[in-house]
Amino acid sequence: MTSLARLSAAVAAFVLLALAGGALAQPAPTRSWAEEKCNRYRQAYEDALKRQGRDGLSADFLAAHDRFISGGCRGPERVCPRSPREIDLANVMTVRAMNAGMASTFLPWACP
Repeated sequence: MTSLARLSAAVAAFVLLALAGGALAQPAPTRSWAEEKCNRYRQAYEDALKRQGRDGLSADFLAAHDRFISGGCRGPERVCPRSPREIDLANVMTVRAMNAGMASTFLPWACP
């Protein structure tokens, strides 16, 4: 093999390795802010339920709230806290959301 052929083969190998290495080194896609907010909110909700339990929370309230979270926290699901325990949980979740940097418009609370 001539020097030029060896040089060409070396350059080609280098380029292929660089391209392959670049493809392997790609960072994992990051979450959007909407996804991150929903993840933070879901975690805060799970924590609140572990601490406070489900006593006093109606099946309708829990189901509507679970639909809100499973839908990516994007609505149009609205959750209406009615009992004192539901209102307490809504208040806790509002404070947790605000502390996590979410706007109050993110929250699902609304009553007809």
